[in-house]
Amino acid sequence: MCYTTRPVSDAETLHIAGTVAIVGRPNVGKSTLLNAIVGEKLAIVTPKPQTTRNRIVGVWNGHSTTTMEDPRGAHRPAEGQIVFVDTPGVHVAHSPLNRYMVREAMGSIESVDAVLMVVEAHENAKALSPSAKLPEAENWILERLAATGKPAVLCLNKVDHVKDKGQILPLIEWWGRAAKFSAVVPTCATRKKNLEGIVQELLRLLPEAEPLYGADVLTDRTERFLASELIREQLFLRLHHELPYATAVVIDAWEEREKGDVVVDATVVVDRESQKAIVVGKRGTMIRDVGMAARKEIGELLHKPVHLRLNVRVEEGWTTSPTDLAELGYSEEDR
Repeated sequence: MCYTTRPVSDAETLHIAGTVAIVGRPNVGKSTLLNAIVGEKLAIVTPKPQTTRNRIVGVWNGHSTTTMEDPRGAHRPAEGQIVFVDTPGVHVAHSPLNRYMVREAMGSIESVDAVLMVVEAHENAKALSPSAKLPEAENWILERLAATGKPAVLCLNKVDHVKDKGQILPLIEWWGRAAKFSAVVPTCATRKKNLEGIVQELLRLLPEAEPLYGADVLTDRTERFLASELIREQLFLRLHHELPYATAVVIDAWEEREKGDVVVDATVVVDRESQKAIVVGKRGTMIRDVGMAARKEIGELLHKPVHLRLNVRVEEGWTTSPTDLAELGYSEEDR
């Protein structure tokens, strides 16, 4: 709700809209944060790092909880649209696939109006000295922010992991000294704590503009893409060691039938023949379990019954082949 004592006409309302990249190291909670803010599961989430491979757009629409200053210096009630771009975790990349992921993340900073950098509170609570060094990946992000001049908010996520709550304020101050953030906001994405604080701080950084998407649009990704991600999520949850990172998912066919259900045919691509046997499992148990869980998730996404048929195919060396990467949606061409 806007803070106002009388009805506000549309002419008096400040319309704000812009794009915000969510960046950070792997597993700091970027995708969980996106899902929590927009209120819908758009990005898959697993305990494994580097789960996110592609940029995922999520759209938030709402009102500012306070009046905002317009370009003429007047304070007006505001409504806005924030187009969030969730990105892969920034990390030291060695393979072509990982280099693609890092380029997706770092490249997003160039094309947005503002940046939401996410870090884990508990990892830095013991490193509050002025000389404390940041991980290399976070230094890269800060260097890119400085080079582009993009305004940024820091999200100090997972504050529930800080047992001594008295350390949170010094931690906020420490990050405030580390870089020129417009605000440092502590939160816990899994518990949906202080999400409004993040949104309000970001609205202050965005330009006066009309919405970029319609009010009913949550993402620019297709249902097919989201379905393939939900299948890949189940692979990450069930497979171990390096195998999840050697899998990709392709939607082969998508049939929406008159009786209101959807039939989906998909292929799980693996890197080696030995991996296929693991993905299929003894007597087909692994691929069956993946299919059952993914079917449920896709059904919840589409709000209709889903019939999912999974196949497993070997593409030798796809994770290192530029051609195969491009065919599977991970283009190695510079953006």
